Amino acid sequence: MKTERTTLKRLPKRGTYDRDTLYAILDEALICHVGFVVNGAPVVIPTIHWRHEDTLYFHGSAASRMLRSLREGVEACVTVTLLDGLVLARSAFHHSMNYRSAVVFGTAREVTDREEKLRALDALVEHVVRGRSAEVRGPNESELRQTMLLALPIEEASAKIRTGPPIDDEEDYGVPVWAGVLPARLEFGSAIPDERSAATIPDYVTRYARRAS
Repeated sequence: MKTERTTLKRLPKRGTYDRDTLYAILDEALICHVGFVVNGAPVVIPTIHWRHEDTLYFHGSAASRMLRSLREGVEACVTVTLLDGLVLARSAFHHSMNYRSAVVFGTAREVTDREEKLRALDALVEHVVRGRSAEVRGPNESELRQTMLLALPIEEASAKIRTGPPIDDEEDYGVPVWAGVLPARLEFGSAIPDERSAATIPDYVTRYARRAS
């Protein structure tokens, strides 16, 4: 997955090209940003993504400008960032963040095979809420026709990670100001049942989390 475009130039020690590390970041994140060029102008669109094996998927309305552009062979740059903490240093200059990020370059194809489309959409539900796809109604033929699905092979990608405490200049360690890390994580509140739902809240909802503790 390491190419000239994915090789980190700035702080290369934070970079990794390990497939398992990259996939863990992609799998935890719920939102990505897809960058591409239309009519000579850059466009960046936030959207949901999900991974199945070595492929990244996106979906949406068949009228979506992003999806229509990408299916025509426009190159895409997909980015994902997970914020793990605010790093508060003794100097303003050395404040930072702990994070895990991923970048994927490539050209997408439209998924037209019905079975692949159904498998991928099932994987989408599992990506968002594991265990949910076995209980809900799957897409019908009308919904399938209204949905465009794109597949982007994960062949050119990298991850970048920062962990740990602030790194100050040696002369600043004597500055009498608190320094350290303020951890951050995505949390979900208690489930709010739909007023027309009589079913018991399932365990995968009450115990929902994006990252194993």
